[in-house]
Amino acid sequence: MAPKVTVVIVTFRSAQLAVDCLRSVEPEQSTSGADIRAIVVDNASGDLSILAQAVEDNRWTSWVTLLAAPRNGGFAYGNNLGIRVALDRDAADYVLLLNPDTQVRPRAVATLVRFFGAHPEVGIAGSSFENLDGSEWPIAFRFPTLISEFCSALGFGLVTRAFGRWRVAREMLPVAQPVDWICGASMMISSKVFRAIGGLDENYFLYFEETDFCLRARRAGFPTWYVPASRVMHIGGQSTRVTERNVQPKRLPAYWFESRRRYFATAFGVGQAMMIDLLVLLAYPVGWLKRLALGQTRSSIPHFWRDFVRGSVLRGRNRRFAAIRGTLVALANTRRHA
Repeated sequence: MAPKVTVVIVTFRSAQLAVDCLRSVEPEQSTSGADIRAIVVDNASGDLSILAQAVEDNRWTSWVTLLAAPRNGGFAYGNNLGIRVALDRDAADYVLLLNPDTQVRPRAVATLVRFFGAHPEVGIAGSSFENLDGSEWPIAFRFPTLISEFCSALGFGLVTRAFGRWRVAREMLPVAQPVDWICGASMMISSKVFRAIGGLDENYFLYFEETDFCLRARRAGFPTWYVPASRVMHIGGQSTRVTERNVQPKRLPAYWFESRRRYFATAFGVGQAMMIDLLVLLAYPVGWLKRLALGQTRSSIPHFWRDFVRGSVLRGRNRRFAAIRGTLVALANTRRHA
């Protein structure tokens, strides 16, 4: 039987981008050898009528389902709504998370499906990316560590190069290989991962959720791979405008610091997270003084040090962390004890 793949797209005021994404997925139905369906979740942005009209106009009703989230609960929350339907209704073998500002290139889905067929032990696989202008963005990631956070805060090129093996962003060669984590803009996940660890942690509104998910999958025995033969165009930063490429850095929202705090505390424990934050707070002013001397302060994230202090786990009020939250957690627990 053909493997079942459900594409989940979460959109917030990105209706036309989501439609363009679906249009790029449509040809994969006849070329991938898989049974492909799609679920578009509108994260309470009011775009559902626009999406519904597009689905009707393009005659996609046989394979596209629209869901209206009751609230904008963030990236993890919206994806979990779609994943739940993909597993319960579609009985999907694989779930492909796509950002609305992506467009899959020919046979991108087929390549990932074929990769899973040849590597059944893999839990998560991700595509390589290209920018809107066609230039390459061949990046995957290492898990953040004390060393990577210190080097990033210091911002000295010599130090960064000396500790390059700990740098979070990795420029990848054009060969499939295991990595720590991949960009959630195109992430295919085997259903067995959800049955083992549940879904994305909805305590993350935005940022760090895919890092956390890949770490939990790794600890449960499911590796993550980068599969560059699967290519996806990704514009980047279209919902928040925070991560747009090749533009001057913008002030980070409070939820970025909240997500970062949760990730380090849950990944390493509160004690080590406090040590990491302390090093960042000490190193960042040194790096900023260097940029000031070189006239490069425009490359700094506005108000970063002040916002970091407010969001740091060093503050006692920031040391309470809720358990993993999400509709799929109950599913994993139920099946684990069945």
